[in-house]
Amino acid sequence: MKGDLFSSQHVVQPAVAPGMSVENAKCVKYAVNGEMYARQGAMVAYRGDLVFERKGQGVGGMLKRAVTGEGLPLMAVRGQGEAWFAHEAQNCFIVDVEPGDQFTVNGRNVLCFDASLSYEIKTVKGSGITGGGLFNSVFTGQGRLGLVCDGNPLVIPVSEQVPVYVDTDAVVGWTTQLRTSLHRSQSIGSMLRGGSGEAVQLMFQGEGFVVVRPSELTPQKSQQH
Repeated sequence: MKGDLFSSQHVVQPAVAPGMSVENAKCVKYAVNGEMYARQGAMVAYRGDLVFERKGQGVGGMLKRAVTGEGLPLMAVRGQGEAWFAHEAQNCFIVDVEPGDQFTVNGRNVLCFDASLSYEIKTVKGSGITGGGLFNSVFTGQGRLGLVCDGNPLVIPVSEQVPVYVDTDAVVGWTTQLRTSLHRSQSIGSMLRGGSGEAVQLMFQGEGFVVVRPSELTPQKSQQH
């Protein structure tokens, strides 16, 4: 077969080492040699001897049903082979978590992760009853975490001198040493007049990074997630 479709740009190559890699902007490839975890329904193709199993609760023992309180179901993938993961053609990127690191992420952005990582579901401090995922997950350990994002993410440095304010529907994740609180940027008078549509943000203070998607979550997508 000939044509652009069958060029090296699109034809996948065998993995050279076990683990996770970005196949292209919209897809993550995982060379499985044992066990890994992924968002349920995110597998788009695989080859080799792999088993996909939905789990109920717990990592170590049984796999937790949800990465967040929003109820994102996960699956365990076991065996030897290659699997490709994607979600709604969103952009994919990988976070390397090192010993001592902690990375907080919204469950709707989780695609897949190494079994060597552990996570704990936590309430976002200071978020009240709002805030782009009242329950987020804190990933620790050593391994790789595959995430998805609508568009190319913005990684914004945060310092003690310069806090960063993020729309609660746009935040993807942040380094856990940052402090969070709810910030109201709109006056009562403006709210009474109909408001600007940007009434409340999540404020980040400290030293670290916050990852932001370049769009707000629409009501339709909010229901899907």
